[in-house]
Amino acid sequence: MTSILRKAAISFLKTNARASSHAATAGGHGGGYILWKRMSFFVAFPAIALGMLNAYLAHQEEHHERPPFVPYEYMRIRTKRFPWGDGQKSLFHNPHVNALPSGYEDDH
Repeated sequence: MTSILRKAAISFLKTNARASSHAATAGGHGGGYILWKRMSFFVAFPAIALGMLNAYLAHQEEHHERPPFVPYEYMRIRTKRFPWGDGQKSLFHNPHVNALPSGYEDDH
């Protein structure tokens, strides 16, 4: 399997090396866009997909514990009310993760 891939890669690089060297001397495009198009489809997109799969699976296997609420005096300071809702919750408030100045809204 490795030898077949190695031979295919070498022949691919030889073909494209000749095309790019000829294009540099002739002043034309020489099909360089084809190389980048193929590299995008066969290298970049699968690498992005594998990275997304890795992040998803790593997120699924972890159990996220929320930190205990400690009422530090320098955190969650509300000098004036927010202009939405009851004025205590931020715009993207999540009751499971974000604490109010008095503590978490719900208990897990």
